[in-house]
Amino acid sequence: MITPVEIFIARRYMTSKRKIRFINVISYISISGIAIGVAALLIALSVFNGFSSVVTSVLVGFDPHIRIEKKGGFSSAEYSMISTRLKSMNEVNAIAPFIIGKAMLASGSFNRVVFIKGLNQDEVTKVTGLSKNMVLGELNFQDSSGIPGVIIGLTLADRLSSVVGNDIVVYSPGDIQSSLSGIKIPEGKRFRVTGIYESNNKDYDLSYAFISLNDARKVFNYMDRIDGIDLRLVDFKKSNGVKKDLLQFLPKETSVSTWFDLHKSLYIVMLIERWTGYILLSLIIFVATFNMLGSLTMGVIEKKRDISVLRAMGMSPKNISKIFMTEGLFLGVLGTVFGIIIGMIILFIHIKYNIFPLDTTVYIIPSIPVEIRWTDFIAIAFASIGLSWFAAWYPAKRASSIVPSEGLRWE
Repeated sequence: MITPVEIFIARRYMTSKRKIRFINVISYISISGIAIGVAALLIALSVFNGFSSVVTSVLVGFDPHIRIEKKGGFSSAEYSMISTRLKSMNEVNAIAPFIIGKAMLASGSFNRVVFIKGLNQDEVTKVTGLSKNMVLGELNFQDSSGIPGVIIGLTLADRLSSVVGNDIVVYSPGDIQSSLSGIKIPEGKRFRVTGIYESNNKDYDLSYAFISLNDARKVFNYMDRIDGIDLRLVDFKKSNGVKKDLLQFLPKETSVSTWFDLHKSLYIVMLIERWTGYILLSLIIFVATFNMLGSLTMGVIEKKRDISVLRAMGMSPKNISKIFMTEGLFLGVLGTVFGIIIGMIILFIHIKYNIFPLDTTVYIIPSIPVEIRWTDFIAIAFASIGLSWFAAWYPAKRASSIVPSEGLRWE
């Protein structure tokens, strides 16, 4: 426990004029270095938070919050039993059965293998953000003339050179296999483009098309089975808790994936980038603490007589050590506070004036996104003050080892 006397002496040592002015210069440099490192850390982590939130909003806004799947799919009886249980859960806002598989879309001389997902017309808007992402046409799985409708992504529409109203032929894996074996010429099934969406996710916009659940049964020759169930929750942040509840009553061979699980590799990469940035920028603070170590060590040499007097007055080596550890702590706290202030000022200026804009023709956001989280303050303060405390250890140990008789011999 640090006593008031140790705090008082440490504060006096930190603010008093030095005989060797260079010590003060090094102290100022160390405080400035810590402040710059803290500000850089705060800004970088806030930017990482901002991009993470943008990615999450795009993915969660389009994807289901939870997806339930089983190898071989669910029968009508199984779905009826599971859906009854799901509808009784307060956390579940909407559910929708789906069929998904790969098929080839052909439009004139253009073709593309994509994922075809079948959903009920009245449920698709409840579990996905497809309706909010429509840019052309409308979300309708049937043309006004009765022809089955298909919703395709903007990038896919460009690759197929298709617009709303054009016809597209869908070839199932069975059709393609028959043609390769030479049994018959694949006929495919004709669909009409009724809408085009843009999810701001290139993988979806290029590789996913949506049709009605009944049409998907015909394309993939399904009888009364479905591939899985999409869930929309009241609060997607509670998806892990809901997942645990689902696993308790669903069959063992059933897999439950949250919005995080569906894009786990992406989030892991983002997490690695965040920690890499945190570690690299912490090196700025680490280098600054070397200056602090130098200034405190020189301070110990300069205050050798004072330390000897304090020892002669009855202070223990442990008390002397605490004085210089406290001085290092003061320098670290001072640099941390200044760094947080500088970082917050820059962040608030950017939030208000968008001083770091982005090209809206390339990116979906007008400027670099930032999100300030209180947990970042704890992580940054821990790194900054912890390194400062560590840097003060050697000077403090050296000060505590001074023998009073040696320090006062020539006085």
